[in-house]
Amino acid sequence: MNAETLDDILNGQLKICQRRNGYRFSLDALLLAHFVSLRKNTHAVELGCGSGVIMLIMASRFPHVHFTGLEIQDELWELAQKNICINSLNERVAAIRGDAKDIKKYLPKSSFDCVFFNPPYRMLNSGRINPDSQKAIARHEIKGSVTDFIQAAKYLIKPNGKIFVIYPAKRLAHLIWTLKNNYMEPKRMRLVFSAADMPAEFVLVEAANQGREELKVEPPLYVFDQDKKYTPQMKIIFRELASPPGGVAG
Repeated sequence: MNAETLDDILNGQLKICQRRNGYRFSLDALLLAHFVSLRKNTHAVELGCGSGVIMLIMASRFPHVHFTGLEIQDELWELAQKNICINSLNERVAAIRGDAKDIKKYLPKSSFDCVFFNPPYRMLNSGRINPDSQKAIARHEIKGSVTDFIQAAKYLIKPNGKIFVIYPAKRLAHLIWTLKNNYMEPKRMRLVFSAADMPAEFVLVEAANQGREELKVEPPLYVFDQDKKYTPQMKIIFRELASPPGGVAG
């Protein structure tokens, strides 16, 4: 049995149970949770929800939204269920064990206003695959690719619904091509840099199902300053995540 930790996040606002030596959420999860905007009384679904950290943060930020998470790995799905209970969010958050490639088995067509995901980043033939299967599946396209996630999102999303994703900046061309090939139009984008003198590491993208062609490129986000400390931009993000806005967004 793998040891687990129970961690306080966002100034103790949430508790997250994770495997001590398995896959653990990282900064990209917080960036995506902050980037997503939701309206009241909507339904959102996360593909590949892992231990549930992103949808739990968002459930805290948007108290009038219902969330569903889909996770293929049994152990992570069990952790997501546990974390939902620990944070007393059972009435608005649910986790389903399932494969995004077989999405029709689990959820009805056109049933969500928003789909968001932090998919595996690395192609199977790129880089060393982690010997820990939980980490490997989360990082490499072993059981699902961004194409699989986008095709599942296309099935789940309502007309004019929104899709939010974080992805490696070096694969931005592939992400945009795949979105547009599934009639999802990129509407908002932000590049994330570890530091000002480094290439972009991530890209955050919001797309609209069947949207018109018009893209807003937001100012870049720098994570660390020259002293390797979090930038004022990041401190604002942490503060806003820990201070829910009341559930109203654009």
